Amino acid sequence: MKILNYINGELKEPAAGAYLDNYDPSIGQVYGQVPDSDSTDVADAYKAATAAQKGWENTPAEEKFKVLNAIAEGIDAKREEFALAESRDQGKPLWLSRNEMIRAAQNFRFYATAAMQFASESHAMENRAINYTLRQSIGVVGCISPWNLPLYLFSWKIAPALAAGNAVVAKPSEFTPATAFLLSEVCIQAGLPKGVLNIVHGLGPKVGQAMVEHPKIKAISFTGGTVTGKYIAATAAPMFKKLSLELGGKNPNIIFADADLDKAVKTTVNTSFMNQGEICLCGSRLLIEESVYEEVKNALIEEVKKLTVGDPMNDSTRIGAIVSKPHYEKVKSYIELAQEEGGKVLIGGQTVHPEGKENGWYIQPTIIEGLKAECRTNQEEIFGPVITIMPFKNEAEALEIANGTEYGLAATFWTNDLKRAHRLASELEFGIVWVNCWLLRDLRTPFGGVKSSGVGREGGWEAMRFFTEPKNVCIAL
Repeated sequence: MKILNYINGELKEPAAGAYLDNYDPSIGQVYGQVPDSDSTDVADAYKAATAAQKGWENTPAEEKFKVLNAIAEGIDAKREEFALAESRDQGKPLWLSRNEMIRAAQNFRFYATAAMQFASESHAMENRAINYTLRQSIGVVGCISPWNLPLYLFSWKIAPALAAGNAVVAKPSEFTPATAFLLSEVCIQAGLPKGVLNIVHGLGPKVGQAMVEHPKIKAISFTGGTVTGKYIAATAAPMFKKLSLELGGKNPNIIFADADLDKAVKTTVNTSFMNQGEICLCGSRLLIEESVYEEVKNALIEEVKKLTVGDPMNDSTRIGAIVSKPHYEKVKSYIELAQEEGGKVLIGGQTVHPEGKENGWYIQPTIIEGLKAECRTNQEEIFGPVITIMPFKNEAEALEIANGTEYGLAATFWTNDLKRAHRLASELEFGIVWVNCWLLRDLRTPFGGVKSSGVGREGGWEAMRFFTEPKNVCIAL
């Protein structure tokens, strides 16, 4: 599969003619080529976006709705093609890719309606004046998305940026470019005006950096690792760009003795290992109240034994391949580190070589106990099918452990005590808190973290506000 850039409404070779290998992680082999774009391609994309910006900004809201909704319909119409491409590109099970294609279409449909509903505010000053607040498009904005949920998170950024009237220069991950390329074709078919969306493929240090450094790209929305986020912030802040950074997580999953333990255990399997644990919202630190620690631990091990690791295209597979060889090696290194730090592997911890996929990058779902809360394994983001478990004596200790990292993206806890639910939800230092559930998402709600997990919020009106600038107009009466 040969990927092309999407610039000014056309599919184009990179300016330098250079390409990168694209790997199928299920077999560990090259199966396609990705543009190795550079600042020239970013400049071309910016030029096209600038030419399209005013026309798109002034397009009636109902017309924006029709185009964005047509993109959603285009994704739905090709859902299986998108899902197959995503699983081959990223390594996740096909059934999961199918679900994520539904969400990608929903993102465009949700913000298509937002384009028609986003409104100005007005404030009367008795009989002296009337104030109103215009929400105006920023201009050309940059969107950089990660490899773990490729189209899901790509569309999560692009759709509100377009709905708010901006032209976009976007970069998907070089590890998972396939669905962004297919999206280019859908945008052409949906009648998105030329230059309104431009997709430039390539490496972060070349394409992403060129976007962040570009003096006329006025805002950057980035999802990825905290180290990269810090670098983007250091570059963009002196240029006074608007920034939305959705970064890493080291999320706690807390189970109290009074919880519905059967439901908690079954959901925790997903919380821990869905998408090979390659979701920023996965609970990688499982905290269990002492009185039920052994019961929950044993039940969890039994559930994990049922998980099939293997070919992403098989319906029975629950754990697919790790996205890349470097990430595969990173996850393995953390399993080794955990044991060096005194951890005991209760289940998993080994690589897997499925029949016919022996050279793919597979790791068993892994549970480790016996580690201190402050050790590296419990402090650093692994982003793989690896969790640690530890007991706690009471609510205060659980809260201290949960809050005891530099990250603050998401927390999950299980209890049937109503007072505790509200109390703990307020005291957990995380941008998202799920009580007796996980990944139950309403697109209207703000999404993002605190501390080293990011800056700003996505979702709902938060995204529309990020991609616009407020202007107060005061008229004396």
